Amino acid sequence: MLGESVLLSCLALGLCAVANWNTTTQELHKNLNLKRYHSKMRMVGQSCKEIQETFKVKEDGIYFLITESGVVYQTFCDMTTDGGGWTLVASVHENDILGKCTQGDRWSSQNGDNPDKPEGDQSWANRVTFGTADAATDDDYKNPGYYDIQARDVSVWHVPNNEESGLWSNSSFLRYHTETHFLKTYGGNLYHLFKRHPVKHGMAECKGGSGIPIPVVYDKGDEKSTGQLYGPAARAEFEPGFITFSASNSEKAPVAICSGVKPTGCNPQYYCIGGGGYYPIGALVACGDFNAFDWTIFGGAGQHKASQKMIDAAMLLFYR
Repeated sequence: MLGESVLLSCLALGLCAVANWNTTTQELHKNLNLKRYHSKMRMVGQSCKEIQETFKVKEDGIYFLITESGVVYQTFCDMTTDGGGWTLVASVHENDILGKCTQGDRWSSQNGDNPDKPEGDQSWANRVTFGTADAATDDDYKNPGYYDIQARDVSVWHVPNNEESGLWSNSSFLRYHTETHFLKTYGGNLYHLFKRHPVKHGMAECKGGSGIPIPVVYDKGDEKSTGQLYGPAARAEFEPGFITFSASNSEKAPVAICSGVKPTGCNPQYYCIGGGGYYPIGALVACGDFNAFDWTIFGGAGQHKASQKMIDAAMLLFYR
């Protein structure tokens, strides 16, 4: 189990002490196949890039990382894309497309549409962590690397829900990364970017497009296939080939990430994910981690609905 693995890595590296642990080290050694973990327990770094450079690793998979303050955790490392060294720090997964800002909508609000909580759960700009790396396509995921790693670029994978980590690369239908080193301008990670540009109602006004657009390089898919993931009416309001952060709609309601596109209109709720906790117009369709991707369910125009492929997939977010 994850907890046992992390404990063993701590013990092997001398990085932690055991307190109030019911299972003894001897029992753990007896019950686990240590050969399976031995090599990776010794390959610990602050990021996948550091592990790759230090130990010359070329294999994708689950690795141990350690924060600057000494917290050990597991995550998935992409050691192959564009030279590798990409660290999985988060995933956004829609657990219930019908549940609007309900339990499980960690990247928007779990407390409904609430004008008193314009930032919702604030997950984009806090240090709260949740989920596990291996289950990042089964549920939302956020690890300490999200705020701890000093990175330059991001990579995004869209992978069908409930997929095993060893199959993520082959089963993904859209993958891209940035090459502009834009994170250096925003504090080295998205935690600091969203601190400066909060996903909070009323913080920004849309005037024919908004947010921070960054050009991307495709690793799987292209601009045309990216556009096809969203409804035809939505496609009229964005330009593919970008990733955009902290955009806003015409009601000043925020969205966190527009995956693969740059908004040119003021309705990003149809093609962007994550948000604050208040949507003054259309709360029953716009509130939630996947915002208004399911517009037709609530009687809206089918021209705006995102593809089912997009609704039924998790967005995996990497740093390098």
